[in-house]
Amino acid sequence: MKVKLHPKFDGIFLVGGKLATANLVPGHKTANEELVEIGGVEYRLWDPYTSKPAAAIKCGLKKFPLEKGMKILYLGLASGKTATFFSDIIGKEGIIYGVEISERVLREAIQPSEMRCNMLPILADARRPELYENIVLEKVDLVYEDVADPEQVEIFIRNCKKFLKTGGHGMVAIKSRSIDVIKDPKEIYREARRALEKFFEILDFVELNPFEKDHGYFVCKLK
Repeated sequence: MKVKLHPKFDGIFLVGGKLATANLVPGHKTANEELVEIGGVEYRLWDPYTSKPAAAIKCGLKKFPLEKGMKILYLGLASGKTATFFSDIIGKEGIIYGVEISERVLREAIQPSEMRCNMLPILADARRPELYENIVLEKVDLVYEDVADPEQVEIFIRNCKKFLKTGGHGMVAIKSRSIDVIKDPKEIYREARRALEKFFEILDFVELNPFEKDHGYFVCKLK
């Protein structure tokens, strides 16, 4: 099986044509994940059916502003699976502040966070960024949001205003059915774009079909 660097994005590899990252913690993996060792390096295959950023890349995303050493605010950490791939990419020099509202789900993120040392799980409501402003004490390079809430875009903007440095990047996975179950997803994406353009330069957008139905993915830069 051959491995090569992704032609566009730092820290991402193609292993047998599949997306992968170099495992920051060799020998450890999340559930239902395949590890492949090539040339003394252990790679984790990044499944686009279980991770929206991977789905976005497979759907032709041209901008993916994640780099080694970055500081990230991750809204909607859940069990931390996708965040561990971000963790691989940013390396030990970076840090992920992972906000999750569900205590039960967040428990699953504790073990990988302890092993990786660059993930900090935070039990809090992303709708109220003032609750964790005493934890996230620095401006971050990137805000990523994957939150099921009718006010998803407003939550993203609110957190970016508070924590994202000027010129910093944002990525948001729009769950159209969480915003409105009746409205056409394409209309929801247009409304999201109009709201985001007040504060951001939109760098890229893709729909995540067939990996995630009725989901869109924005990449933007704070003005």
